Amino acid sequence: MKISDQYAKIVAWSEEDQCYIGSAPGFTGPCCHGDNEIQVYQELCTIVEEWIDIYQEQGLTLPESTFSNETIENRLLNVPQDIYQALVNKAVASGQHVQACL
Repeated sequence: MKISDQYAKIVAWSEEDQCYIGSAPGFTGPCCHGDNEIQVYQELCTIVEEWIDIYQEQGLTLPESTFSNETIENRLLNVPQDIYQALVNKAVASGQHVQACL
């Protein structure tokens, strides 16, 4: 597993911005956007990896992982984006581990 795999990466449609927005809760907030969700996800992965490199080069401690082997795997939930985002934010804020793929 790559270090970047330890962080949840979320790509969600923003009605306000009329584009997809990428973020990695617990690591970085909204940091990339675009019209294609796959490209936004790929850019988000690159951004997280670049931040990890910066942290390591500067000897900084990485943010706590938002991934755990204890997460429920192979489950597909179809919930409204605003509810999903609120759940992820609350889980990360309370120290819970999150693994998400949208």
